[in-house]
Amino acid sequence: MSTAIFGLILLAATCHATWNAIVKAGTNKFLTTVLVTASAAVLAALLLPFFPIPQRESWPYILASTAIQILYFGMVAKIYRVADMGLTYPLMRGTAPLIVAVLGTLLLHEQLQFNAWLGIITISVGILSMILAAPKTGRKGIGLALLNAVLIAGYTLLDGHGIRLAGSAIAYILWSFVLSGLIFFIFALKMQYRQMGEYFRHNWHLGLIGGIGSFFSYGLALWAMTLAPVAIVAALRETSILFATLISIFILKERINAVRIISSCIILIGALILRTA
Repeated sequence: MSTAIFGLILLAATCHATWNAIVKAGTNKFLTTVLVTASAAVLAALLLPFFPIPQRESWPYILASTAIQILYFGMVAKIYRVADMGLTYPLMRGTAPLIVAVLGTLLLHEQLQFNAWLGIITISVGILSMILAAPKTGRKGIGLALLNAVLIAGYTLLDGHGIRLAGSAIAYILWSFVLSGLIFFIFALKMQYRQMGEYFRHNWHLGLIGGIGSFFSYGLALWAMTLAPVAIVAALRETSILFATLISIFILKERINAVRIISSCIILIGALILRTA
């Protein structure tokens, strides 16, 4: 993996941790998620006229991925309402790479070298070990987090294959954001339309920041999937937990213990192993 691709995936990880922290900090998790996805959709829509329509073969993947991502965004909002981010974020992001690696090998016939498998497993162990650092109270949402990990693996595999059929990676990315953001916004109108106006007026700036973070987070990751195996990109992107830890310490002022520090070091080691794959 080249240094440029490695750096871009780490940038994507930083952006992902940022928009998740914004959702967690929002007073209304659902509407904050809507703001983030809508902002990303608007940004993508502004760029659509400059790129061709994706090839016909890629549209089943775009539509299937969009459906899964809508469920994923809804689950993120629900999980952060009922459980601690320090527990559920690593559980969601830590389980998904192993699922992607196994299914990617079986379904996409990707051949991973020993170093790649070692890096994927190391990162996953590091992230999952963060569960030990979570307080024993308030461990709700574990089942939802595991279900969301399956959703993450599902849309990652779909997009990793579909983007290679699109003819234009950027066009595939843009349409994915537009469709998921638009449909999720329409769904929100049916759910909480009475609260949307006032909440959006007071929190639009958070949605804009989160939307930019979401757009570049998955956009960069999808582009990287056209140049490197899906499993490697998916696992390396999960180093976002490192950046989430820094955000929780210096911005959210959360406490951190020795287990979380050790877990972060394990994740970093896994990322360095993947760098050599």
